[in-house]
Amino acid sequence: MVPEERAPRGVAADGQRRVLLLAHTGREEAREVARAFVESLNGHQIVVRLLADEAAELGLVADRERIELADGEPDAGDGCELAVVIGGDGSILRAAEITHASGTPVLGVNLGHVGFLAEAEVEHVETTIQAIVDRRYATEDRLTLDVTVHHDGELVSSTFALNEASVEKAARERMLEVVLEIDGRPLSRFGCDGVVCATPTGSTAYSFSAGGPVVWPGVEALCVVPLSAHALFARPLVVAPTSVVAVEVLTRSDGAGVLWCDGRRTVELPPGARIEVRSGAQPVRLVRLHEAPFTDRLVAKFDLSVEGWRGRRSGDVDA
Repeated sequence: MVPEERAPRGVAADGQRRVLLLAHTGREEAREVARAFVESLNGHQIVVRLLADEAAELGLVADRERIELADGEPDAGDGCELAVVIGGDGSILRAAEITHASGTPVLGVNLGHVGFLAEAEVEHVETTIQAIVDRRYATEDRLTLDVTVHHDGELVSSTFALNEASVEKAARERMLEVVLEIDGRPLSRFGCDGVVCATPTGSTAYSFSAGGPVVWPGVEALCVVPLSAHALFARPLVVAPTSVVAVEVLTRSDGAGVLWCDGRRTVELPPGARIEVRSGAQPVRLVRLHEAPFTDRLVAKFDLSVEGWRGRRSGDVDA
């Protein structure tokens, strides 16, 4: 079933429809699909905005009427009703970073393996383009993380994450010693490889690989998953969306650490660093073309066996 049509955000004052196109241009398949999107959207009088370097790799030049180049990544999504991303989950995370300030909805076309964040598969390019042209799509706000790093009482870094923020040891041979704090109170001290703080969106990514729970996107919560912790109490936690999670790297720790946000942005963490994670003030908006239940997405993406399932029959009655 196709979602109910909604008016798009970000349409320019002149009424001209614009779509930001981002592609994993290092792959020939992605370049071919990107060119097909540009040609088709242009044919429907929709302007396609490209990053200058990606336009060059696609062999496209700025056209005053139908193709335009973005001045820079932070402003690339301004005035665009959505951003089409051609690639895997890594490409979609990059697009979320580029469009975070503008709030431009992101539509992923999967060229990767799992592609959990993607809404469309590459074999459905034509129907995806038509859905954009007809505005037959809905948007879904996804909870993000606001992440800050302090050291010696000073703010060192401030960033965000869609999937997760992970505090990890910087050297393979050394353990990171931390204190985990929830809502201003210490919970546990342990040596570990790190700690992952994830959103429900990120619960199927790094957090899942580390043994964390799968959280349905409709649930507003934060996941905290210790990595290889040497402690009696080091279980995955699910805390309230209003909670503030803090990880303090002890000054007596054997080595420094590193903060990774969505596997893309890093901050070095010296002993004594304090990392605070809370629900983000600005969500990421994902485009949805279908009203598929999250359960179906899990089954499809992880290739789960449901053989033998019969479901509830029409004659069944409630107890």
